[in-house]
Amino acid sequence: MDQPVIGVLALQGGVAEHLAALERCGARAIPVRRVEELDAVDGIVLPGGESTTMTRLLDTFDLYEPLRARLADGLPAYGSCAGMIMLATSVDDDRTAAVRPLGALDVVVRRNAFGRQVDSFETDLDFQGISDPVHAVFIRAPWVEKIGAGVSVLAAVPEGLDGATTPDATEREGLAGRIVAVQQGAVLATAFHPELVEGDERVHRYFVRIVRGR
Repeated sequence: MDQPVIGVLALQGGVAEHLAALERCGARAIPVRRVEELDAVDGIVLPGGESTTMTRLLDTFDLYEPLRARLADGLPAYGSCAGMIMLATSVDDDRTAAVRPLGALDVVVRRNAFGRQVDSFETDLDFQGISDPVHAVFIRAPWVEKIGAGVSVLAAVPEGLDGATTPDATEREGLAGRIVAVQQGAVLATAFHPELVEGDERVHRYFVRIVRGR
């Protein structure tokens, strides 16, 4: 598959940034808002945003069940931040009754785990399958609380948050080792936003390779 067609769910979030990154990786990237657009893709990206709003918009655009069905049939998918929440099996947060995850990834995700907008930070991560550290941008990010037997951990928060740009980030307790990138078969998810790191498409290239491999 020389040029896979990869859709970006275009209901909210960093749609344009994901589309541009995928194009630079050699894919044909298209926004997805309708079922016929979903039917045309070889893979799908669920961008960041707000997971309760994303759930509501999937219903509004009559996309929730078609997307869930395609994921169950093996459609490769990548979710960043809120996209990770939507791909999960369940969300560990009593306040998120309005979130209906799609169940494509056997993980339990904690929503807004790193805190509020003011607690956003950046750091460098070792990422399995990518040779050099990946610079990661965390904005009201989730983390993975539990993983199923078939899920691989690709990245976790390092000790001391080496390279973190937030002054108090190194003083936060209990963050080291938190899981922030996972893969199960053709489904990839990160708690951070690689589309916001200009000039580094390695996570998107990783996903494009997954799509080509299917």
